[in-house]
Amino acid sequence: MSKLDRINEIKGVITAMITPFREDLSIDEDKYREFIRFQIENGCLPLTMGTTGESPTLSHEEHHRAIDITVDEAKKSEKKPFVLAGAGSNSTKEAVSLCEYAEKAGADGVLTVVPYYNKPAQHSLIEHFSAVADSISLPIILYNVPSRTVRNLEPETVAKLARTKDNIVGMKCASGNIDQITKVIKMTPDDFIVLSGDDSLTFHITALGGKGVISVASNLIPARMVEFMDTMLAGNWTKARGIQLELYDFFNVLFVDPNPTPVKYAAELMGIASRRLRLPLSPPLEDTQAKIRKELEKLKLI
Repeated sequence: MSKLDRINEIKGVITAMITPFREDLSIDEDKYREFIRFQIENGCLPLTMGTTGESPTLSHEEHHRAIDITVDEAKKSEKKPFVLAGAGSNSTKEAVSLCEYAEKAGADGVLTVVPYYNKPAQHSLIEHFSAVADSISLPIILYNVPSRTVRNLEPETVAKLARTKDNIVGMKCASGNIDQITKVIKMTPDDFIVLSGDDSLTFHITALGGKGVISVASNLIPARMVEFMDTMLAGNWTKARGIQLELYDFFNVLFVDPNPTPVKYAAELMGIASRRLRLPLSPPLEDTQAKIRKELEKLKLI
């Protein structure tokens, strides 16, 4: 079976999973396994080693271990969910290495981000992502988040990559620019998978033809996010609009500080995982804590 045969499973809610840490800030592997099972049991697909998982502060060995654990738990599950692994870098050589490891470890696809800080031109981005695509046979989801990378992946660039590389099958859109996301959907093949990268814009992107969301909120409310996505994919837009308005403030409070600072604090309040973060991130200050607590109380999550 081709590794591209499962791409129709890349839809719905994909959780950009947090990484639980012990007191010494090593990965709490037991808690991580428990958390992965929690996500799968509630109908979400696991994404390991995204930015929400604090991948920038994990060593390559830890990055590999997180992928291994996620693949192992997915294989044990009766649901056998599609596993996405974060595998990006601002070094093409390093991105290729991470992608190759993800394939070897048994991940079903990779999420690879626009190279950050060094600001490659659009033709250079085509060369970068082409090199990544040529290195593996796994399906690839491009990740555009210009607020973090300082370089926007233009719709014309996405369209060219989608039409020239069979295993570049989709894109996580976290630009916050609905006009640009509309152009991506319009310019790419009909089977190109567009995923929301912002919980608060999932309603809008799905209405345009998006197939799912790579979610931060689903770390905390996986079943509710699955209900939200299923409602939209079923075409019940009146009910979905109600859910969007109900969760809107909650979506936004999870980004009141840099991600994953708020979601980890909320996870601790809900008894899901510790707030522990690796520097340069640290837990939110008291006024921010109060905002997060208020939204959790409104939704009766604490």
